[in-house]
Formats: sequence, C-alpha cells, structure tokens
Amino acid sequence: NGWELTKESWHVLMQDKEMMVFPLVSGICCMLVSATFLLPLWGLGVFEQLLAAGQQNPQIVMRDPIVWVVTFFYYWVNYFVIIFFNSALVGCAIIRFRGENPTIGDGFRAASNRFPQILGWSFLAATVGMLLNMLESRSQKLGAIAAAVLGTAWTVATYFVVPVIVIEKSGPIESLKRSTSIIRKTWGEALGANFGVGLITFLAILPAVALMIIGGITAANVSAALGIALIGAGVIFVVLATLISSTLNTIIIAALYLYASEGSAPQQFDQRILSNAFRSR
Repeated sequence: NGWELTKESWHVLMQDKEMMVFPLVSGICCMLVSATFLLPLWGLGVFEQLLAAGQQNPQIVMRDPIVWVVTFFYYWVNYFVIIFFNSALVGCAIIRFRGENPTIGDGFRAASNRFPQILGWSFLAATVGMLLNMLESRSQKLGAIAAAVLGTAWTVATYFVVPVIVIEKSGPIESLKRSTSIIRKTWGEALGANFGVGLITFLAILPAVALMIIGGITAANVSAALGIALIGAGVIFVVLATLISSTLNTIIIAALYLYASEGSAPQQFDQRILSNAFRSR
C-alpha cells in the first residue's frame, strides 16, 4: 500500500509541479537562518572560545546558558520555516484533492492564515528538540539511546500535526493529540508510505552518487572541467530527488489525514488503499 500511495501522490504532483517550490524555498530559507545565526558568532570569535573551553572541559560548553539560548532560538526559527512551508504545501494538496487548481499564492495564504498556530507549534517542537539535545549531552551512550528512542516516538506522534493545523486551526497541544489519535489508526500505512518514498528516493539517488564518483575520478585523471560538470549534474539530481521525495511525502500525509477526518478518499487516490490504512488493529 505504501508503494501504491507513492504512485498516486506522484500523479498529484504531476498535476501541480509548482508544489515543489515550497520545499525548495524552505531549504534555502533554512540555510539563510543558519548563516544568520552562525556567521555573527564566528565573526565575534565565540566558536574559538567555546572550542578552547571544550578542550579543557567539554561540560563547560554544555553548561553555558548562552549556548542553550542561542541553540533554542535557532531551533525555533528553523522549525517555524519548515512548518510554514509544509503548511503551504498541505494547503495546495488539499485544494487539489477537492477538485480545484491550487496556486503558489493559495499555499502561502493557507500558511499565513495559520501563523499563530505555526508559531506556537514550532515553539513546542523547538522545546522538545532542546530537551532531547540536553538529554543526549548528559550521557554519551545512554543519553544518545534515550534521545533516539524518544525522538523517534515524537516524530511518529507528530506525523499529522501540519494538516491538523492547516485544516482544523488547532493549537499546539490539540494538534498533537489529534495527530496521535490519527497515527494510532494509520501507523502501518503512514510509516509504510514514508518508507516507500524513502526507498524510491534512495534508489533514484544511487546513479547520481555514481555520477559524482565518476566525476571525481575524471577531474583527477582526465579533465577537471568535465569532472566538475559530472559532479554538478549529480548534485543537481540529488537535490531534485530530495525535493520530489519531500513533496510526495507531504501529499501522502495530507491524503491520509483527509480520509481520516472526512471518511472518503480524495478523488486522486484509490478508496480501497486508503481504507486499508484505517482498518481495526
């Protein structure tokens, strides 16, 4: 079913290829956010100071409140950017499911109209991320294991939060509860679809990786210009595959959510496939 959901979401994407703009702009904005936070710290020599302190006593760095404050705000802004553009993509997918032709502007309006909810949810997500980071820093081994387990549980529980925010206009806690309720019924298909998209993306990226390796060998032994061109082509292919993967996954999440909330499959999806996602367990 995960494979079938992936194919049907691909057909939706082919109708509205502009939906890939949202993960693309999201990635660019995240890089800008990172530069905004990191470059000033680098220019002020903060990294050198922390590195020197960490070499003497690594725990000193982790006890520095400035480190945690900056890290939290970095998490918060990054989460906001990611959730905002995912909300825009979900908004477009829902419009398409209902038989209309969405535009990029429709997506941005859907996300902008949920600005308070997105801001609140990104704050909660950043808080959880910080707590997991703190847990991991407490103990190298046990902390890492505990953080990984709790982080996985959190990722699963929040799988449907974005469509809940976009459609139901729920606050952070209500959205989390609603997402958890839906994932209890759909966990097999939701995670199966996610695995299906991930597997397809992995297989698609393999030729690109091979192309980059060949480009590196070519640049070193034959022609630098040709090698760089091959590497560039491989990088572009990886970026494109990642954008498609992210878009397909969000479309599937929106379709599963719509079926869970309305009881009928979007016209672009097979009713039988989605109904299997909600059978009693």
